[in-house]
Formats: sequence, C-alpha cells, structure tokens
Amino acid sequence: MATSDPSVKTTPAVDETGADSSRILQTRGLRKEFGGLTATDDVDFAIEAGELRCLIGPNGAGKSTFLNLLTGQLDPTAGEIYYNGADITGLPSHERVGRGISMKFQVPSVYEGLTVAQNLRIPLQQVVEPDAFDARTREILERFDLLEQWGTVAGELSHGQQQRLEIGMAMAMEPKLMLLDEPVAGLSIEETADIAELLREIADDDGVALIVIEHDIDFVETIADRVTVLDGGSIFREGPIEEIKADPEVKRIYLGEDH
Repeated sequence: MATSDPSVKTTPAVDETGADSSRILQTRGLRKEFGGLTATDDVDFAIEAGELRCLIGPNGAGKSTFLNLLTGQLDPTAGEIYYNGADITGLPSHERVGRGISMKFQVPSVYEGLTVAQNLRIPLQQVVEPDAFDARTREILERFDLLEQWGTVAGELSHGQQQRLEIGMAMAMEPKLMLLDEPVAGLSIEETADIAELLREIADDDGVALIVIEHDIDFVETIADRVTVLDGGSIFREGPIEEIKADPEVKRIYLGEDH
C-alpha cells in the first residue's frame, strides 16, 4: 500500500511491506536457475503478518528452493524479496536472521552433544543479556513441554522432542517470519497434533508469520490460513484449503488423482 501523500517518495519494499501494509513479505518475479533448469519461475508471493501459510506441491515443484531463496542460502537469478519495509534480496543469511527471519529445517539441526538448555543459549545469546538466560530458557522450555529435559543431551531426545526444541530455538530469536520445512515428518499422530497446536499458537498469539512446507494434507487442513500450490517452480493455485482440496487440477498434480 503506497503512501497517500504523492510528494513523499517511497521504495517498492516500503510500498509493499512497510508500515502502511499488512504484508510482512512480498516477492516479485523471483526466479532461480541451475544451469538449464529453472527451479523457481517468476514467483510473486505475499504473506501477511501473523498469517500461517502452507506451501504444497509435488516433488520437484521448487518449494525448498523457494525457502532457501527467502533465507539467503541461495541467490536468485532474477527478482526481488521485500521484507518488513526493506529490500533484502542481496542480504546474506545472518543479516536476515538478525532482521527476524528464522528457519526450521526438515531434519532437526540441534546440537546433539549439548544439553537442551545449552542448545537454547546459542540463539538466546544474540537477543538477551546473560543474566536473563536462565529465566528465558525456562520460559521457552516450559512452553514447548521440554522443561524436564533441561539437562538432557539433545541427542538423547526423541525425534518429536528434537523437532519441538528446534522450533523453540527458532522462536528464541524473536522472529517476525518463520520458515518450516516439513515440521511433522516422521512424527506420530499425537506428536503431529502437538506441533499443529504450537504453530497455531505462534501465529495467533505471537503474531509471527509462518510459511510451512508440508505433504500431509490433513495437517495442512488443521493449521493453514491459506495454501499456496507450487508446480514446475511457479505458483499454480492459492486460496483457502477447502478450495485447494476441491480443485480438480490440484488433485491431478498434487494428489495424483485423475478426477
């Protein structure tokens, strides 16, 4: 949303994701080529502050490449990324983290040789003073149902506990935007329900925007505000989960159905 005063000049990033816009992130014409392969193609994607968006699509649709472009792990071949009023297209990953973008990978990347509390101190040392470590650690671990595992070596946690710990580590950075790649892969039905509740709480109560890559359509139906379908590196469909599930073309490309 542009400013109403025509005498005030603003940048596209401010117009699209600044204080006068409800969007926290907007990409324009985002493309990534690997040699002769186009992994993402002219992607215009936007997400509101506090929105929980699921990103679905068949294997090779460009979902992980898209997240890696947002985090700065990959440089785009073309296009722009606007975030919270700034053009972050050329920023390195660590600077994006400092601006409030955090990432939760598909395979938990906790430090298995450190305790649960020590894992949390790694991100916390970037945002809180040392004398607040214990109080903030306790607060996060209690929220993520890991307080009893304070001194447990992370490598001894269950897969579900490691997933919760890594989400807790991402939240310790006090992000405005969190990116999650298949956060419930390999989890039980009960663990999946717990993660769903956590993610909805993070969006609704903390106002964090979440982009979640997920294959489990039932999980998507449980958590998503809106769903974006990628196919062939481009946005194929976008809308509420009810519309996405009912779309015959989505069923064909994503669910493998002919009708």
